[in-house]
Amino acid sequence: MNAIIAGIFSIALYSVSATLIAKETYNAATPKRTPLYLAWAAAGLHSLYAALIFSQRRYFNFGFFNTASLMALLVALLLLIAVLNKPVEKLGVIVFPLAAAMLGLDMLYPEELHVVSTHNWQMNTHILSSITAFSLLNIAALQAILLAIQNRQLRSHQPKRLIASLPPLQAMESLLFQMILLGLFFLSISLITGFLFIEDLFAQHLVHKTVLSIIAWLIFTGLLFGRIRYGWRGQTAVHWTLAGFVLLLLAYFGSKLVLELILNKV
Repeated sequence: MNAIIAGIFSIALYSVSATLIAKETYNAATPKRTPLYLAWAAAGLHSLYAALIFSQRRYFNFGFFNTASLMALLVALLLLIAVLNKPVEKLGVIVFPLAAAMLGLDMLYPEELHVVSTHNWQMNTHILSSITAFSLLNIAALQAILLAIQNRQLRSHQPKRLIASLPPLQAMESLLFQMILLGLFFLSISLITGFLFIEDLFAQHLVHKTVLSIIAWLIFTGLLFGRIRYGWRGQTAVHWTLAGFVLLLLAYFGSKLVLELILNKV
């Protein structure tokens, strides 16, 4: 199959899936499996698109939109896996359109720079663990936002349809901390492999990423410690989660945005 065709169908299926989930939420209908089947198909085609592009170029391209598309794909897949044992499919209203948008931008603005084809397993481990960590903590941040809204509306006794359709607060918090724990695990691998295998970790364009990633690691570690030691939850968990994710967002995409899209530098 042609990569462009796979990408177009993937965007269409992501969009239809998100629309059906939103419609079910608005009508307070019983969730059906069809939107999830469509989302699985969309993620499969998204993966096929990435594989076909790689087969054409014979290298991985980690430019801004390429990386954003890959991370959006991983976030979508992680959400679909989570749905297998937790009723969190409503997050697809946010995740699936985001994946469609990132894939569309990747298709519209293909980049020929930032080649990654000759890295050894050490560097591949660093790169893949970084992407996995960001994707997991991305879902945790979305969970935290919904958790904050859910908590506020339940206190006011006027929950909106989307919030009323979400799982109980306890289930939402459970998934939040599961995602944070997994994300922290991969972030730790990313930092360890970075320190071990990158020759100059504090080189130009890497120093801010390194520092911000370490601070984010400390924040997420502190949150998990507070959860175990002091039973932190609710707004405290939300604030710490969002603070850590914002730092990672700046670390992973801050310099890419400025250097690649604004200054047009490698």
